[in-house]
Amino acid sequence: MQKKKEQWSSKIGFILSSSGAAIGLGAIWKFPYMTGMNGGGAFFLLFIAFTVIIGLPILIAEFIIGRGAEKEAVSAYKKLAPNSLWTFIGKWGVVGAFLLMSFYSVVGGWVLVYSALSIPGLVIKENANYPELFATITGSPFITILGLALFLLINIIVVSFGIQDGIEKSSKILMPLLFIFFIILVIRSVTFEGALEGIRFFLQPDFSKLNAENVLYALGHSFFALAVGISVMVTYSSYLKKDVSLPLSASSVSVMNIFVSLLAGLAIFPVVFAFGLEPTEGPGLLFIVLPEAFAQMPFGEVFLSLFLLLFLFAVLTSSFSMLEIITAAFTENKNRSRKKVASIAGILVFFAGIPAALSSNILADFKIFGLTVFDATDYLVSNIILPGGCLFIALFIGFKMDKTLVRQEFSYGNNLSNGMYHVWFQLMRWIVPITIIFVFLGSVGIL
Repeated sequence: MQKKKEQWSSKIGFILSSSGAAIGLGAIWKFPYMTGMNGGGAFFLLFIAFTVIIGLPILIAEFIIGRGAEKEAVSAYKKLAPNSLWTFIGKWGVVGAFLLMSFYSVVGGWVLVYSALSIPGLVIKENANYPELFATITGSPFITILGLALFLLINIIVVSFGIQDGIEKSSKILMPLLFIFFIILVIRSVTFEGALEGIRFFLQPDFSKLNAENVLYALGHSFFALAVGISVMVTYSSYLKKDVSLPLSASSVSVMNIFVSLLAGLAIFPVVFAFGLEPTEGPGLLFIVLPEAFAQMPFGEVFLSLFLLLFLFAVLTSSFSMLEIITAAFTENKNRSRKKVASIAGILVFFAGIPAALSSNILADFKIFGLTVFDATDYLVSNIILPGGCLFIALFIGFKMDKTLVRQEFSYGNNLSNGMYHVWFQLMRWIVPITIIFVFLGSVGIL
């Protein structure tokens, strides 16, 4: 007997859940340190350009594929292009989501540990050395693996409850609170003495600092931040009703993502320069800067605890989407327990994530092409799997998927002109794939 298809209960629930899937670590954790390591304002400007011109059209395309097929990622391509090589795109997405979640959950574990330490007031202390605290936490195999395990346990529990009762219900409550606390943090950060230099670093582009590799990183991060390229949004939109405008929903998600990235930069870089820290600190930047900022506020430990809990939620909403695409791929139209599949998938991700968790301690000297397991997995996903997936999706929409269905899904629930559709379609058919190919070839030195 076929199970009843789950659906989002409302437009706002879908948008907030999709935004949660997109924002998470991409906008709040990864964006600041990627910007700091790749040219500041020039990187930010490139990120915005790629998000609007490349990322947004692909996000619309993933929404169209998912709702058009009314299937999760793997089944969607099988339905829309049966008995063809195109069906591999869904499998590519599931593998990509699995690899992404394996190192993403390690950082999620760090956030979980910081959240737990902040509640009893063990983070902000007089004369505290925050870089040393971060090194202590990530340098402990026990702490990093415990954090990884607990983070994945939360994912398993929520995804087991399904779409409306698990992912959507939590997103509606906590996403707005995250925005409020971020704005409070920005207001405090920009008022530090010396903050102006950080604002200038973040918002004043210096293109002399850019090279082909930086451009690839900006492109890859625009995909990472929107969660496109691994068909997560195909799965999410498969639960969506026909009265929801896909272009407008995708635009809302993209705008929220850019806005949170802006807030993250304004919250982090003023503090970095005000306290003489290095913007090139890398993955630990957020965990070092946040305590520095909150320590200067009245009731700083309380605010830090609340912010970290909300940040933890934002990280979780992203990881929910990754576990969901894996779970949905093995439960769609099958008499399999969602709880059982989610549990097995979570356990497999845990074992796959252990080498990344140990990259900052026991396996710190083990390198793959000069990178730790954590960094190598990040590079593989962000700069190869995500751009590759986006290229395949663009070609699928532009040259394979039924054009009548594409136009119908683009048009449902909105009054956008035919001209808007044609602009988007030509972007997907030509501009998006050509840009991805040129940027990638330039980064490897072929162009």
